[in-house]
Amino acid sequence: MSSTTFPLQPDSLPHDEEDVDSRPKPETAPVTRATETTPSGKETVQWENVAETMGLLPAQIIAGRLQNEGIPARAWQESLGVVHGLTIGPLGTGHVSVPREFVEQALEILDAEADDLDETEPDHP
Repeated sequence: MSSTTFPLQPDSLPHDEEDVDSRPKPETAPVTRATETTPSGKETVQWENVAETMGLLPAQIIAGRLQNEGIPARAWQESLGVVHGLTIGPLGTGHVSVPREFVEQALEILDAEADDLDETEPDHP
């Protein structure tokens, strides 16, 4: 019967604090929802929600509209809601987020769009 050698033997594990600190640190994944840095890594970008929808598709449409106006925008939904195809409730809610410095501009565009829709809807008796 042959013996199996594992790549990490108990004797190679660090035994004191100095050994632990000398191990290479894993790279951390970037935070993508609330804050992240610009590609240069010098500035922090804080994202804020400007709209909530029933499902991801309407959120993607709104994000596309804002992007068309030159505003960086993201549409997202909780991953469990996407997996199960939910469009209602907390897990089914679609979110549209923009960087904090674009919030006012994005809300103005969305408010103007809502006003335009109200004007084009026919009045029903």
